[in-house]
Amino acid sequence: MKLNGRRESTNVEDRRGMSRGAKAGMGGIAGIIFAVIITLMGGGNLGDALGTVVQQQLQGQLQEQPAGNQREFTEEEQAAAEFSKQILASLEEVWTAQFQQNGMRYEYPTMVLFTGSTSTACGTGSSAMGPFYCSGDQKLYLDLSFFASMSSQLGISISDKSSFAYAYVIAHEVGHHIEYLRGTLAKAHAKMNQLDKASANKISVKLELLADYYAGCWAHYEQQKYGSLTEQDLADAIDAAQKIGDDYLQKRSQGYASPDSFTHGTSQQRMYWLKKGFESGDWNTTTFDEGELD
Repeated sequence: MKLNGRRESTNVEDRRGMSRGAKAGMGGIAGIIFAVIITLMGGGNLGDALGTVVQQQLQGQLQEQPAGNQREFTEEEQAAAEFSKQILASLEEVWTAQFQQNGMRYEYPTMVLFTGSTSTACGTGSSAMGPFYCSGDQKLYLDLSFFASMSSQLGISISDKSSFAYAYVIAHEVGHHIEYLRGTLAKAHAKMNQLDKASANKISVKLELLADYYAGCWAHYEQQKYGSLTEQDLADAIDAAQKIGDDYLQKRSQGYASPDSFTHGTSQQRMYWLKKGFESGDWNTTTFDEGELD
């Protein structure tokens, strides 16, 4: 993804090296698989009921370590941080313009870069949860080590260190912020509180697919303005969407898929909505049926 000379967002809190680290209190292959699944399925809103359950489970399984002093970052770590800030800046530009065209004002979210674990308005956030958005403070949280996990632990193809697959992760979380600003998130959570778990999961899936769609819409306008994406970039993002589908992750970890437990959508669904958003750019399309959240 071509970002040479592009500005970096200033709406960033860099807490790397200053937060309390954490390590999983599980060992062996089973623990690794569990961590991968939680990491790659943690892209939703940490504040919803399902995210809270996962958070509580992880807090009981994490062993805290004393805070370390601020350290020097490697060239690769700094490059990942700069890339993330450039992507956030692009998201700010695109969504500001789109909101203005629809007679609305876009409020910038803040991106928090952290290491290990950090405090949020939705509770303690852990790197084991993967990137997440908290509507309580309108911040998206990202431990940059997640990018390495995308490639190494699940074999997601990444063409280079500034792949659109990485940008897709950030754009997805900002997609949840769009849901928050449009009121969709609050309505969905209220509806979920009225439903049984299986029915609530279906609402969660639609929120995640909508965030994927918004990520695709952002890419549509990013490409339209800058022509920054290559065919390989798009292939990387589609590959990432495919390998973080609920069915793919469940089959990988337990050998079969349990549709009633899906919270993020199947591989096919995630690829479809990301691609549809990129092709159309019509961000007024929704994954929810009319009146479904009333």
